[in-house]
Amino acid sequence: MDRLEGMIFDNFKDKKVLVTGHTGFKGSWLALWLKEFGAEVYGYSLPPDTVPSHYEKAKIREILEGECLGDIREKEKFASYIHDVQPDCIFHLAAQSLVRRSYLEPVETFDVNVMGSIHLMEAVRALGKPCSIVMITSDKCYLNVNQVWGYRECDKLGGHDPYSASKAAAEIAIASFRDSFFSSDKISNHGVSLASARAGNVIGGGDWAEDRIIPDAVRAVTSEKPLEIRSPQAVRPWQHVLEPLSGYMLIAAKMMMVSSESPVPLAGAWNFGPLPTGSATVLDIINGFYNAWGKGEANYDPSLANLHEAAILRLSCEKAISGLGWKPVWDLEDTLKITAEWYRNYYDGEDARELSLADIKQYMKKMVKYE
Repeated sequence: MDRLEGMIFDNFKDKKVLVTGHTGFKGSWLALWLKEFGAEVYGYSLPPDTVPSHYEKAKIREILEGECLGDIREKEKFASYIHDVQPDCIFHLAAQSLVRRSYLEPVETFDVNVMGSIHLMEAVRALGKPCSIVMITSDKCYLNVNQVWGYRECDKLGGHDPYSASKAAAEIAIASFRDSFFSSDKISNHGVSLASARAGNVIGGGDWAEDRIIPDAVRAVTSEKPLEIRSPQAVRPWQHVLEPLSGYMLIAAKMMMVSSESPVPLAGAWNFGPLPTGSATVLDIINGFYNAWGKGEANYDPSLANLHEAAILRLSCEKAISGLGWKPVWDLEDTLKITAEWYRNYYDGEDARELSLADIKQYMKKMVKYE
């Protein structure tokens, strides 16, 4: 595939872009997409924690200008790598990202998600050069009161489980650094724009993480076993992985080209979720995914639901729609169909990178033409 030309995303051409968590599901997709826009992509992350992984199967290492396999809690090592790269833009995705694991490892979850984020921001503060930063947190950073309408960026932060609480705490730390050190009205002095992004439940080809519904469904159907699900009526804002990634890149690209006089305050919090029709129950997702695959079955096992998880979670993305001109491209049916096709084709022997690039190209054909 020739290098993509993508309107405002051409701002990434020849820019040094650091992706933390580049060996993870979302990070590996983001690194691949940025490379297609001509960016010099660098990565900092732990080694992939699944076998297989999208990072390995899509041969992400081959497209990178450089990478460092390390822990974001290693403050000096992390800061040294950021100093060596001298990035123009950073996407911070490295995290402990599983709710149920956070019950088993609460201290590690807070350490990674809060202190790891602070280590990055402190390292950028020491750089003394312009840099646009998008810190990825989670839709679960909101105080969940099981409301039926979507949470907005101005709603209260909170979290019952350690994972959700750690993401809320990270958002507070990000806002503190922005107000204290990277304020928009003094950008001519420090040159740093700092935004945070909160996305819904992402799905797409190449995710083999533990305790996630689509990877669990893939493992079940490829081993010809029924899937055991614990919360069939739980409602979540489902979206293809490319949806929030397009939003992250849009914020960063805009921050790289605007000044403190920009009419849109980009350095802040942003939701990237599906339209209301993208919220669906776990059972709906599984039925739709297996229908798209052409086989598969699921059973409900109430004994698996032994830890607190929110019954309803929806996001409002009106701010991104009105303030950025961003909007979702694929509806839920498209998302499930495209995801099932990626896995089915992969297990039929097709190349993971080519499958991923084909999805990116297909997605971009339907994107809004950002100016």
